[in-house]
Amino acid sequence: MSANTGTDRAAGSLEVRNLVKDFHLRSGFRTSVLHAVKDVSFTLEPGRTTALVGESGSGKSTIARMLMKLETPTSGSILLDGEETSARGRAIERYRSDVQMVFQDPFASLNPFHTIAHHLERPIRLHHPKLRSAEVRARVVELLERVRLTPGEDFAERRPHELSGGQRQRVAIARALAPGARFIVADEPVSMLDVSIRLGVLNLLAELQREENLGVLYITHDLATARHFSDDIMVLYKGDVVERGPADEVILNPQHEYTKTLLGAAPEPENLGRLRDEVRAELAGL
Repeated sequence: MSANTGTDRAAGSLEVRNLVKDFHLRSGFRTSVLHAVKDVSFTLEPGRTTALVGESGSGKSTIARMLMKLETPTSGSILLDGEETSARGRAIERYRSDVQMVFQDPFASLNPFHTIAHHLERPIRLHHPKLRSAEVRARVVELLERVRLTPGEDFAERRPHELSGGQRQRVAIARALAPGARFIVADEPVSMLDVSIRLGVLNLLAELQREENLGVLYITHDLATARHFSDDIMVLYKGDVVERGPADEVILNPQHEYTKTLLGAAPEPENLGRLRDEVRAELAGL
């Protein structure tokens, strides 16, 4: 059974047009406006990964929340397959079967009181109510093994506290695939994981993107991983997209000063190697 079982709609695009989000902040008798997202437009296409890069507070997660219909845009529109989607009723159910999110914190995004099977069964039953119990169970096991949690039957009966952070994030990815998603919003999906396991999770996302023809929005502050795991990069600064283009072009030939600043702040592999050797030499002398 394919991980996209139940999704018979033709592959299209997820388009953001002139998205704006303002927050009204009140302090005593004074009210101010925070312009969190300013006239942002882009398109996610099947089989491609677009990275949205920026520092904390730049508006990346606000865009993600609007894509997931968790925040209402001040203005602008979000279109799936060319059609704007209502935020209520059956229309939003169809939208959420196609557009899913992998949250930043794998420790907070899973309910500690329920088994892993429960977390995957709920979206399957919600979006595919005609499936029999045996079919749902088979899909749960397939999804777990698809994200390299094997044997699936064993992991299905565990609870979140019995899994490592990397394993929990793999469950979160499986949960995003469960409804038959075509587009995934991955909001800093490895920032809270140990450095040693980040690469495995990113490689899994890249593999799924290719094999399932997913459109992926990869939200990160890390330009190095954005280059290696994305087709295109958008650089966000104070709610504005200040630079965009093919990943290699943005990284190797940055045009905006903010992009250059981000690149300058990123550690270079040769420097990390030299630092590691210096630390080892110091430890050897103790």
